[in-house]
Amino acid sequence: MALAPRLDLRQSQSLVMTPQLQQAIRLLALSNLEIETYIAEELEKNPLLEATDNAPEVLEPGEGHLDPSETRADLPDSADTDALLNGGHGDTDNPLDVDYGAETFHHDSKADMPAAQERSIGPSGNDYGSSYSEEGPDFDSFSAPAMSLHEHLLAQAGSALAGHALLIATQLIGQIDEAGYLEANLLETAYRLNAPLHEVEEVLATVQTFDPTGVGARNLSECLALQAKEADRYDPAMARLIDNLELLGRGALPQLKRVCGVDDEDLADMIRELRAYDPKPGLQYGADVSQAVVPDLFVAERNDGWAIEINNATLPRLLVNRSYYVELSGGQHDKTSKAWLADCLASANWLIKALDQRQRTIIKVASEIVKQQDDFFRRGVEYLKPLTLKMVAEAIEMHESTVSRVTSNKYLSCPRGLYELKYFFTSGIQSNDGGEAVSAQAVKSHIRTLIAAENPKKILSDDTLVDMLRDKGFDIARRTVAKYREAMGIGSSVQRRRQKALENRAA
Repeated sequence: MALAPRLDLRQSQSLVMTPQLQQAIRLLALSNLEIETYIAEELEKNPLLEATDNAPEVLEPGEGHLDPSETRADLPDSADTDALLNGGHGDTDNPLDVDYGAETFHHDSKADMPAAQERSIGPSGNDYGSSYSEEGPDFDSFSAPAMSLHEHLLAQAGSALAGHALLIATQLIGQIDEAGYLEANLLETAYRLNAPLHEVEEVLATVQTFDPTGVGARNLSECLALQAKEADRYDPAMARLIDNLELLGRGALPQLKRVCGVDDEDLADMIRELRAYDPKPGLQYGADVSQAVVPDLFVAERNDGWAIEINNATLPRLLVNRSYYVELSGGQHDKTSKAWLADCLASANWLIKALDQRQRTIIKVASEIVKQQDDFFRRGVEYLKPLTLKMVAEAIEMHESTVSRVTSNKYLSCPRGLYELKYFFTSGIQSNDGGEAVSAQAVKSHIRTLIAAENPKKILSDDTLVDMLRDKGFDIARRTVAKYREAMGIGSSVQRRRQKALENRAA
C-alpha cells in the first residue's frame, strides 16, 4: 500500500441551521414572560427595533439595501420551520411562512383594543395587565425584600450578646437551616472555636429564646417543646407526649394515654394544642414570594365553539423604525457600517416574522388540543381523553418535537381554571366494556372523589377502590390504584384511618 498524499472528492449531506433558524426554534420553547425578556435584550442590541402599542409595521422582504442574492429562489415563501428542516434548507435566510397580505393574527381580540382601552383583558374578563393599572401602581412591587431568617437572628444576637458569646452565636446561627433547625454538632463547634462545651450550650439556649419560637432546635421534639414552654403548656404530661411523637404518628392513642397518664379528654386537648404549633418556624422568614402564573393562552366558549387567544399583555409589539433606517443608510459609511446596518435590518425583520410564526404555531397546537379535549372543557376532568404529542403532531401536520417545544412552559386559562399545556397529554387506560379509553388523570380524579366521600368508620382499601372503579368501567390493577393514590399524596387505608381517629379526638 503506497503512502502518498492525494485528493479525494466526497459527496455528503448534512443539516445546517442558521442562527436565525435556531432563534425561531428556540422561541417556540419560551413562555410569554421569557419572550418579553428576550425582546428586551434584542431592543438593546438592535437600534432599528422599536416597541410600540400600535399595530406592528414591518419592512416587506426586499425593501432596503439588502443583497437580493441572500434569498434562495428554489424555496417557497410559505416554508415553515418544519419544512426548512425536512427539506434540508436550514442554511437559508428565507423568511418564515408569514402572509403579510392576510390578517395579521387576532385583530378582533380583546388584547388588540386601542391603547386607551387596552388592559389585555382575557376572554373571561380578568385583567392580566401590568402592575400599572387603572387603579394606579402596584405598590407591592416597590417593597423591600423580606428579611432572611439569618439576618433576623443575627440582629437579635447583636442585641442580646456580646464578645465571645456573640461569636459563638454567629457560628451557630450560620448553621441553622431555612426551617429553623440547628444542623451543627455542639462538640465540634466548641472544639473549632476553642470554647468550653457548656458555654456553647448556654449560647444555644439563648438563641433558642429568639423569635420565631422554636428556632435553633435540633429535632422536632425540641422544637415543639420550646413552643410549649413559650405557651406555658409544658407540663409533665405534655413533655411525655412530645417525647413519644412516634406513638402519636402511629395513632397508638391507648398507649399514649397510659404513658402520659391522662384520660381521653385531656389527650384530645393536648393533641389539639400540639397541632397549633409550627414544626418549621424558620419558613416564615425569607420565604420565596409566590409568583402568580401568567397564562400564555385564553380559551373561552363561544356560540359556535371555543375562542383561543394569545395573551398579548406580555408580548410587546415590534416594528422596524423606517425613518431611522433611512437616516442611517443615507449617510456616508464604509462597507463595515453598511454591512452592520443590513444585518440589523435583516435581524429585525426575521425576529418579527419569527414571533408571528411562533404565535401562529401556538394557536394551531392549542386549537388541536382544545378540539381533542372538548369534553374536558365542557364537562370536567373525568372526561379527559388520552392524548400524545404524536397524535397532535399528525393532526396538524407538524413534527412531534415542534409540538413538544410549543407545549413547554406554557399555561392555558379557561373557565375551569389554569392548566399547563402538558397537563392535557396523559396516558390511556382501556375500559373493561370495550369502550373508548380514558386518561390516567380521569382515573385519578375518580379515585380522589371516592376517597373524599368515604365513611370515616369504613375506610376504603385499595382492593375496594379497584372494585368500585371496575363498576365505573375502569379495569385497572390494585398496584395501579396504589401508584395513583401515592402520586396524589393520599395515604393508605391504614394511614387514613389513623388520621381520621386523630381528627375525631382533636375535634
